[in-house]
Amino acid sequence: MVTLDDVKQHPTAQEFIKKGNEHLGAMGFTEHSFRHTTLVAKIASNILDRLDYTEREIELAAIAGYLHDIGNVVSRYNHGQSGAVIAYDILRSLKMDDSEIATIIAAIGNHEEQYGESVNSVAAALILADKSDVHRSRVRNPDISTYDIHDRVNYGAIHSFLNVDPDERKITLELEIDQEITTVMEYFEIFLTRMVMCRRAAQFLDASFGLVINDAKLL
Repeated sequence: MVTLDDVKQHPTAQEFIKKGNEHLGAMGFTEHSFRHTTLVAKIASNILDRLDYTEREIELAAIAGYLHDIGNVVSRYNHGQSGAVIAYDILRSLKMDDSEIATIIAAIGNHEEQYGESVNSVAAALILADKSDVHRSRVRNPDISTYDIHDRVNYGAIHSFLNVDPDERKITLELEIDQEITTVMEYFEIFLTRMVMCRRAAQFLDASFGLVINDAKLL
């Protein structure tokens, strides 16, 4: 069976993720490099692992997490849709089972907050993992005086952790933000849609979703 390691060694996957991150950098977007893809793969697989899903579902979540932003090589707009098509070709070349390909491309095609839905457990885990990666290391603009709200919110995030409690089936995004750089209100201003999406994703996994910022429970 195809594994995450197989996907990581695929030359097209490597080159397209690299180029996609370069293209977003040219447009002024935050980092979407191998750091992000590897972290999302790890978090997505950890969510299903902690919630006692099968080993294969855990591996598929890791693969979806690693490939989810590959569509940025084409365009930021609808990158989930183009990414699903690209991932299909990569996984097909690795001779992955059709049913597993369908699960992964559905997850990739549904991870954007504009239209995404938790259509399967892998998609739900991917949504939660992707939206939890808020951190100052993702900001590429070196001039803090020119930060827009997205740069401020990401740069103001000192620490982020997605805590999965398997006993209570509760998934909590724990953030520490520097309020001299950004505010809780600014976080909600740009990420409210993502938090609603995360709540629905957690519900799909028969879990609840919570948000804690600076030790204050907000959701």
